[in-house]
Amino acid sequence: MGVVLSVSDLSFSYEHGEPVWSGISLDVHAGEVLSILGPNGTGKSTLMRCMAGLAEPDSGRVEVDGCSISKLNRKKAARAIAFVPQMHHPVFSFSAIDIVVMGRTAHLGAFSSPSARDYDISFKAMETFGIADLAHKPYNKTSGGERQLILFSRAVAQESRILLLDEPTSHLDFGNQIRTLDFISRLADQGLAVVMTTHYPDHALAYSKRTALIAEGGLQGFGLTDKVVTTDALSRLYGLEVDIKRVDDGNRVCVARI
Repeated sequence: MGVVLSVSDLSFSYEHGEPVWSGISLDVHAGEVLSILGPNGTGKSTLMRCMAGLAEPDSGRVEVDGCSISKLNRKKAARAIAFVPQMHHPVFSFSAIDIVVMGRTAHLGAFSSPSARDYDISFKAMETFGIADLAHKPYNKTSGGERQLILFSRAVAQESRILLLDEPTSHLDFGNQIRTLDFISRLADQGLAVVMTTHYPDHALAYSKRTALIAEGGLQGFGLTDKVVTTDALSRLYGLEVDIKRVDDGNRVCVARI
């Protein structure tokens, strides 16, 4: 499938200091999961925010279907891209279902209220992640893992073509990690473009068609996961000796040499 999101020669710095990273170029295809790997502090979350149009780079372009994201109004951008941050700190005690329904804003008129259909779509999204029982629980009373699944539900209810997921499994227990990653994979199979940052090379190996490696202020590798996520590349990326082993079911896992 074709390119739906592209990043060209992107650079970013805070308050005109040293660049967090520079010269980042990559593209995202419909129907794929693209993982972004890198050590802490390398600017993965900042890159995701730039890709979502929530942070402005120093230079370079982010394009959706060939159009600069800076030229899209908020509604058009939201219809194209759904962004799930690594952590969200609630201020008001909205119910969980109301948080999810907020994802429908891009599909409403200027003075419209959510319809029964919008609530139905939102509730079904919560059912997908097994959290329908949280629908009327105050969002600010939920756990970190529950909150993450509520935000996933909101992104799905948004019905965008591109999903940007910043550390989507960071607050989830092992079972919910696998269920969420399986669902992400199914969304890509349905034609959505998914980009996720992760600290787990195993997740990239199991679920991503392509992977980008970020460290030392730039892109250290980008391409097919099998070609990019190698023992040498991971050892350089994380500063320790890493082996990639194949287990009985054919999946590959990363093991540090200690």
